[in-house]
Amino acid sequence: MREPMYMTEVTVVYTCPYVPAEWIAAHGLRPRRLIPLPVEGESVVVRAEGLCPYARAFANDAVADNADGIIVTTLCDQMRRVYDLLVRGTDTPVFLLNMPKTWQTVGAQRLYVDEVKRLGRFLVRLGGRAPSHEELVHVMIDYDTDEDRVPCTSRKSPGTPIAVIGGPLMQRDRILFGLIEDCGGRIVLDATETGWRGERRPFDRRRLIEDPLLELADAYFSIPDASRRPNSELYEWLKVELTRTGARGIVFHHYVWCDAWRSELVRLREWVGLPVLGLDGEGYSETNPARLQSRILAFLEMLQ
Repeated sequence: MREPMYMTEVTVVYTCPYVPAEWIAAHGLRPRRLIPLPVEGESVVVRAEGLCPYARAFANDAVADNADGIIVTTLCDQMRRVYDLLVRGTDTPVFLLNMPKTWQTVGAQRLYVDEVKRLGRFLVRLGGRAPSHEELVHVMIDYDTDEDRVPCTSRKSPGTPIAVIGGPLMQRDRILFGLIEDCGGRIVLDATETGWRGERRPFDRRRLIEDPLLELADAYFSIPDASRRPNSELYEWLKVELTRTGARGIVFHHYVWCDAWRSELVRLREWVGLPVLGLDGEGYSETNPARLQSRILAFLEMLQ
């Protein structure tokens, strides 16, 4: 994405897809979505039994990044827990964005809009400036027309078309995509939280001009996820995307502590009508390529 002009060098980091980057940028601050590596060395959030490795890695990466502000959402209980640990473990200002679990009611949508407004007041305290109607429109159009927002496809190959579905992936666990292609697969859909599924829809230009904040909130609030209640929108989205991409099989990944995504594996297998390979990871150590490769290879051979 081309570099916009910011009023300050204040950087605000987050990882949840429901945090609107345009809202941060419109306040003159620098948004940065972190996909945890994770970093080595001192930990603000120590390893604990039952603590999601992705949430822990994000917290430690955010502090190591020397960010000026951190945004955490209540999308899952693990991130809500990490917010409490960050407040106690760092002097960096931390904001908790409350995400309604339900999404079909007007009340839930209004709550999200109110939370975005409350986030704006936090951004002002960090040194930002509340944007005018015109400024917000300009930033949203600038982000929406940026070609780099279009997800890159898998490298061209004649391999078996595969969709990857699940929660977020840390950077080191994205080795999964390379292994699938090395085994003869071709990624046609990245439906992980840190992939294409975590992208907001394009803005409606007419609604954007009339009420940019409401259009911004609606575009982000409609991102499908397993945590939503009901999460039927996730399956409606998958139905469209799986048909469009022609996927012949699904690789489903989740971390062992992620209850929301683990519970979806059985439902997905019953619903989708395609072969599904379930993979879980403990997230604290390097991914074992040999173990994964043998399972992926057997799965792809079964699809032949």
